[in-house]
Amino acid sequence: MMKSVFAPFILLPAAAAFSGSSAISTRGVGPSTTTLQAVNGIWNTANDFGKGKFRFYDGLDSYMKPFPDEDRELYPEMFKLPKGTYEVPLAKPCGIIFEEIEANCGVYVADLVEGGNAENQGIIQKGDVLVGITAVQISGAKWERRLIPARKFGFDLVVDAIGSNDIKWGCNNVILMVERPGEADREEVDKFLEFFEPPGDTPWKLPV
Repeated sequence: MMKSVFAPFILLPAAAAFSGSSAISTRGVGPSTTTLQAVNGIWNTANDFGKGKFRFYDGLDSYMKPFPDEDRELYPEMFKLPKGTYEVPLAKPCGIIFEEIEANCGVYVADLVEGGNAENQGIIQKGDVLVGITAVQISGAKWERRLIPARKFGFDLVVDAIGSNDIKWGCNNVILMVERPGEADREEVDKFLEFFEPPGDTPWKLPV
């Protein structure tokens, strides 16, 4: 069954899927083992949530600017997108029709709305698989926008994530990361996305 994502979904604040008091369980696996993340600590916990240089994701290049040249030399693969992976900032409504790959596990681009933002931008193609998406998370009076790995997101969670990128949180777009079958190496993409996997001790961990 195809499902369309071309309306400006609004969720948030307190009861929303990406709020700190979410109805979605925050149980989770342990933190990512990506070395760069462990050394530099991009995730905020407790009183540090909503603070720091990594609290708002606005694209890979700007997000990685705080890292020193030493890290760029040691982990060059973390400072560029894997082959066949595209990062696409889109104004809402996105103009994308997503279809689930499996029930509540993964979505791909089934079609683009004619004349919609995604079609007009010209990067996303039919068949692309959604592997990352920006989302806003609230914890108390604080909030962050992060890029979250989304390969296992079902349709409803994708809709919630898109809707959380609201102008009141400083978001003038939603950023999608898509993998193009036939061009991308899935194993390489998943390894890259480990860096963005939320640790279990943050408000971000999702039940997928």
